[in-house]
Amino acid sequence: MAIIMRPSFNNEYGGSFVLIEPGSNCGIEINEPFFVSARPVTQVEWASIMETNPSKFSDGWSAGLRPVENISWHDCNEYISRLNEHDTEIKLGLNGKYRLPDKHEWEYFCRAGTDTKWYHSNKDNEVDAVAWHAGNSGAATREVGQKQANNWGLFDLHGNVAEWTSSEKDGKYITKGGSWLTESESTQVSSYRLFSPDKKSDSIGFRVIWVPI
Repeated sequence: MAIIMRPSFNNEYGGSFVLIEPGSNCGIEINEPFFVSARPVTQVEWASIMETNPSKFSDGWSAGLRPVENISWHDCNEYISRLNEHDTEIKLGLNGKYRLPDKHEWEYFCRAGTDTKWYHSNKDNEVDAVAWHAGNSGAATREVGQKQANNWGLFDLHGNVAEWTSSEKDGKYITKGGSWLTESESTQVSSYRLFSPDKKSDSIGFRVIWVPI
């Protein structure tokens, strides 16, 4: 799998963001460009903004590079609100703001132009190459960026932590990607779960997108 180099930027809190261009794939159409964080928000990134770390898996010298977890949908949006207040720098000549992706944006950047169950394959026995799941995680989150990236240079979309989105269904919010706690089937691109916005779990985290305005 060849990673396609794209325009990107880093922010001062440890986030790295990759350009996602408009297009269509598997019935999803994206009309405006945005940047998405290459990895889930880490404990270091969270603590740099919120000055706390609610994560269960926070022991050890490398824990800061694990995804933040044990955070509700409301907590994510509070982080994003504070991040927008702190980070007002122009990116690549553009002004913009951070927010959660919706489920369509998430699936679009996860697939990265592919149409398979996982971004690299349709075969369950090849999932370990891209995902930390119940069968290989050791019952914990893992440091981000260790598994194979997708074509657009994005990591940990399958497994590790499920990711909150802005999409609502029946009063609950959709999470995507599955986690260290779920079976590999639940880490497929199309899979999702619904949770109350107050739900906190050591298997749910998030990533953010940055949208030009």
